[in-house]
Amino acid sequence: MKSVFAFLPHVWAALNLATAVSLLAGFAAIRRGRRDLHPRLMLSAVLLGVVFLVSYVAQTWIEGHRRFPGDDWVRALFLAILASHTLLAVAVVPLILRAIHLASRQRFAEHRRIARVALPIWLYVAFTGVVIYWMNNHLRPPA
Repeated sequence: MKSVFAFLPHVWAALNLATAVSLLAGFAAIRRGRRDLHPRLMLSAVLLGVVFLVSYVAQTWIEGHRRFPGDDWVRALFLAILASHTLLAVAVVPLILRAIHLASRQRFAEHRRIARVALPIWLYVAFTGVVIYWMNNHLRPPA
């Protein structure tokens, strides 16, 4: 029997992709001097991430995890990507919060220093979220 939450992985992939697009657009906006647009795009990325996190935690709490099938190199690769994704997702949160705090206080030099570290990590997390979705739902879909 199919779960009532079967649609969520597709939503999560879309949220991760939208987060990455928001981040890249926010970066482009600030590089082009669009100080009016940059905060809105970055706030969009934060909100998309929060929606992803809340829905993922809720679904996992209710249904648990699904084991990635197989015992081959593909599963090992999946687990390596998943591990790096998860560790960096946790590690980037304080960087994001610090960057937001510094920007809200108009401490832009410090904000830039934190953002230069946070942005590539956050992009990696967003893009690997899409890769994890593809591996979990298309490369080795549930039975």
